[in-house]
Amino acid sequence: MSEYQYYEFLALDKPLTDEQRAELRKLSSRAEITATRFVNEYNYGDFRGNPEKLMERYFDAFCYLANWGTRRLMFRFPCALLDAEAARKYCHTEAASVIVTDDHVIISLYLDRDPDGDWVEGDGQLGTMAQARSDLAAGDLRLLYLAWLLSVQWPDEDEEDNEGEIEPPVPAGLGNLSAPLQAIADFLEIDEDLIAVAAGASPPAEEPSDDGLAEWIASLPATEKDSFLTMVADGEGALVRALLLRRSRADAAGPVSHSSPGRTATELLEAAETRAEERKKAQEQRRREAQARKAAAKAAAYAKRLDDLAAMGEAAWKQVDDMIATKKTSEYDQAVALLRDLRALAERQGEVETAAFKKRMLDLRAQYPTRPGLQSRLDEAGFPR
Repeated sequence: MSEYQYYEFLALDKPLTDEQRAELRKLSSRAEITATRFVNEYNYGDFRGNPEKLMERYFDAFCYLANWGTRRLMFRFPCALLDAEAARKYCHTEAASVIVTDDHVIISLYLDRDPDGDWVEGDGQLGTMAQARSDLAAGDLRLLYLAWLLSVQWPDEDEEDNEGEIEPPVPAGLGNLSAPLQAIADFLEIDEDLIAVAAGASPPAEEPSDDGLAEWIASLPATEKDSFLTMVADGEGALVRALLLRRSRADAAGPVSHSSPGRTATELLEAAETRAEERKKAQEQRRREAQARKAAAKAAAYAKRLDDLAAMGEAAWKQVDDMIATKKTSEYDQAVALLRDLRALAERQGEVETAAFKKRMLDLRAQYPTRPGLQSRLDEAGFPR
């Protein structure tokens, strides 16, 4: 099997400078490098760069996949937008971990499993997932909870069993994932049944609204507003927007309460297994019902066909004679198909008609003794000699 590796990095908050792009070019002579994107594919060999180091220095999002089953995502956040200790409540395993630098917190999501044989191209996937970073920066914790589910589904083999671990706080809206979050769940192969049972403790998410945002900003101290304006002038507009949205929505929502007791990883896994079994049974039942409806419709159509054939009377046998007279193999096939229908009609009408059909078939065979093509087709159809 050919080797395939895909690396993609995105600079979302600030574009890369010419100097930074020149530094990246030293790592690869054939990579696609722009002010916001670094992409490289390998069908042999390996990337010379260290993804973690590149994330620490240059980029805000990273995607990696290989055809031997390894997949990885990383998202970088300014420390002001994501508290490392809060993130570690969800991410504290090999599958989901937190990397802290002087200025940033990086969420690393990792999947390594046996390949299923499907060839998945990496191009374009990170772009569909990147918005989840902005949503987490603005206070949507569903990405972190999905990271925890990834750890539950794919526990570390060399660490203690984590099945008794109590789940962290369940964010709202888990039962209605956004397109970027669903793309992440699909990319990391997080089980749909595991997400569904986890969502049972997740209240519906309220649609984000900027109503009252202007009034809220106006109420901020002048020194704080001046600080935000300075950050915007320094090119940190995206950071300012995330900070304002996070704080304003948190103030509007008030303190968060978690009324339901946390479930264990074991409970979630068992519930997901049960749900999967029930879902498969329901799917099988629907398949059988659809199959039965299709069979009933087919039987009804065939019964109508035989009714029409009965109404034709001798005209149907005349069609058989006309087809055979052409001496064409394609017409022989049509004649045999029509004879099958006539046999079914006779059997439906009873023993007398069945006996009459058999006698007529014997006469038909005797009429064309030198037509081996016709005779062999009649033999294959099981008509009497």
